[in-house]
Amino acid sequence: MQLVAVDYTAENAQEEFVKSLRETGFGVLKNHPIQQSLVQGIYDSWQGFFDSEEKNDYLYNKGKQDGFFPQSVSEVAKGFTKKDIKEYFHYYPWGQCPDELRPLLSQYYSEANTLASELLGWIEKHSPEEVSNKYSQPLGDMIKDSDQTLLRVLHYPPLSGEEEVDAIRAAAHEDINLITILPASNEPGLQVKAQDGSWLDVPCDFGSLIVNIGDMLQEASGHYFPSTTHRVVNPDGADMTKSRISLPLFLHPRPDVKLSERHTAGTYLQERLRELGVI
Repeated sequence: MQLVAVDYTAENAQEEFVKSLRETGFGVLKNHPIQQSLVQGIYDSWQGFFDSEEKNDYLYNKGKQDGFFPQSVSEVAKGFTKKDIKEYFHYYPWGQCPDELRPLLSQYYSEANTLASELLGWIEKHSPEEVSNKYSQPLGDMIKDSDQTLLRVLHYPPLSGEEEVDAIRAAAHEDINLITILPASNEPGLQVKAQDGSWLDVPCDFGSLIVNIGDMLQEASGHYFPSTTHRVVNPDGADMTKSRISLPLFLHPRPDVKLSERHTAGTYLQERLRELGVI
């Protein structure tokens, strides 16, 4: 089994994309509307940020969770003991951000949110009736006016070979949110866990867009759409000396949105953040 990119402009794009999400928890789109030049501009400008000491002027706010998270406070994936080998910046339109870096991020945030709303519409349209009946409101409406949707600029630094045994760039995990939108990174490494337990490489062709199901959509769909386990493995050989920058947008509903009988988006998020040890 392998993940095959769906052409966003094709007549059957919606069906093929939702089928991939249903079967693997992931979908890959090509010929989508987000400009490659915009993504590359963000990669280039943020590499400079992570290479500088300026990043320490934007340390994260624990309550709001915006700003720079150094490697010393990097996440420990659920069920793991080693910190991931990464540092990252949390961007919200209302949060802190260097002035010179804000315009590109703001543009990307807006365009990716617009595309995400469309893709959530595809998912809803092609959900069986017994599944769509579970949604407390249209999926696209769940993220409307949400100030919780998070753009994370991730930096996986070059590896020295001195890293802790078993520590990898991002240990196996699932995302918390509804869906995640991710432009293919500038370096390979992202893998998805298949139903048989094997790991599949996610295509990293520059210009592809990777979308995956998060725990909240799994909860809202009664587990019809699976929140798939994924990881970022360490590179071998010459690739060890390269940084890897990644730009996931985590689509979060408003906290009051009812996901299921058990949870609102707010209660679900707080439960998971406590598990991760970041609050």
